[in-house]
Parts: sequence; C-alpha cells; structure tokens
Amino acid sequence: MLLVTGITGHTGRYFLQELINHKYEGPIRCIVRETSNTSLLEKSGLNIEKIIGDLNDPEFIDKVMDGVNTVMHIYNIHHSPMIVQSAIKKKVKRTILVHTTGIYSEFKYASEGYKKIEQKINELNNDPECLTNITILRPSMIYGDLCDRNMSKFIKMVDKIRILPIISGGNSLIQPVNARDLGKAFFTVLISPQETAGKAYDLSGERPIKMIDVFKLISKELNKKTIFISVPLSLGVLMAKILKFLTLGRIDFIEKVQRMGENRSYSHDNATNDFGYSPMTFEKGIQIEVQEYLEENRN
Repeated sequence: MLLVTGITGHTGRYFLQELINHKYEGPIRCIVRETSNTSLLEKSGLNIEKIIGDLNDPEFIDKVMDGVNTVMHIYNIHHSPMIVQSAIKKKVKRTILVHTTGIYSEFKYASEGYKKIEQKINELNNDPECLTNITILRPSMIYGDLCDRNMSKFIKMVDKIRILPIISGGNSLIQPVNARDLGKAFFTVLISPQETAGKAYDLSGERPIKMIDVFKLISKELNKKTIFISVPLSLGVLMAKILKFLTLGRIDFIEKVQRMGENRSYSHDNATNDFGYSPMTFEKGIQIEVQEYLEENRN
C-alpha cells in the first residue's frame, strides 16, 4: 500500500499524473481534505482509497498508516516528524519526504525551523527501532502553472507594471524547478528504492539564472516593453520594514526582499546520477506558464 499526502496540491497533481501515465498497479491511499478537488483521483482509473482527515492528529496518522509499506509525504514539511514517528511505529518499509532547499537560506527565518525538522528526522532515523528507509527530496523555488506562489506573481507584475524596480539589479541567481519535473522525480524515486533509499536530494531547475533574466524572459513572452530599475538591497529592506510598521505587522515582506539579494542555486547532480533526473529549461517552463496566463486572461 502506498500512502500519499498532498496529492491534490500543486506538485502532488503532477505526481498523480505520473502514476496515471505509468498505470501504477498497487493500492494507493490518499489523505485529502473535505474541500479538496478530488475529480482527477476519481477519474484516474487507479486503485485509490480517499481518506479525509487532519495531519495534525497523531491518532489519525497512525490509523491511516495501517497496512502501508511506502509513504510519499508531499503536503507539508512541518508534519514530517509525525509522519516518520508513525512510520516507525507501524513498521513502514519506506518513507519519502518532500522538504525544501529553503533549509540553506542565510536570511529565511523559517530555515531554522527546517533545519530543526531535519535534525529531528535524523534522530528518529538513528533510533534502533527505526526500520523505515528515509529519502528526503528538497525542491528549489517551484513554478510551472498559475497555482505556483512564485512565477505567477512575477508574471502579473510584469504584465501590469511598465517600470519595475529590481533588487540589486537582479544579479542574484535562482534555479526554479518546474512542478512537472518534480512529479516525474517523485515517481522515479518511488520506483527506485535501491538507488535512493536513505539519501537526500536537491531538486532544482536545469541551470541557475539571474533574476533580471527571469524578468526579461517573462517580459518577452508577454510581448511587453518593461523598464527595470535597480534598487539597492538596503533600500528595499527599509521599504519592507516601513510597510510592516504601517500595517502593524500584517504585511511582512522583509525576508522576501532579503532573499531577492541571495543566491539560490543548488546542484542536482546527485539526483541526475542516481535516478536520471533531467529537468526542463527555464525558458521552456516559463513559456508554458505565460501561455496559460494569457489564455486565462483572454477567457
């Protein structure tokens, strides 16, 4: 039995599509919310059991873990320790956890939380009673369609704003990964236990790219003439602090602005060597997303 969390989410839907494309034959138990759109699950033709529940409830997690031999935990890194604890208790053979390259950030406050979570996972993994093989997957900035929280915002900004301020000239590096590539990677890791069990992989885009080049590509795909103005990182942070003060903390972009000046490029060589990970170019991926944006706006 394969247990999946987050299968109706952004990357989860692409993982589901890979299961469908490869006609996965084993039983699949999916944890969903009452409000989740499960239409693709119902039309998948796969042996899927839907269970509505709360991942914050350890008793619920223990219950759904019965009879499971593999867990694909996509939903939320903060639930990973509880997932692993239950997997150990229920003697699950294999646990695949989707985490984040945010763990490497110099500025991100949450990175400390991410580090503590992975430290806890390591402690559990070293427990003599732990019989589950753990694989950790760390995607970089995820994009791919209008459900993403990153490029979709950049596309709207470039579409609506003709003069766009860019932190530090946009010279910092990012390495966005397309959700379609993540879906394929999750599936490949699932069917490659010998090559991937007990390891951790960074899943990034095809190559690093400067922020300014990201915005220029978006502008080109939108057929817009955009003027980019460089703003010093210190000024951007100051403006974010003022905005946070004026909104009594309701709007806090300080760390997001700080990270605009931080290089966020990560090698995926280990994933390529172990299971053939080969992500698409950013040029191809952003073209797909911009076209989706344009079609939605036409409709």
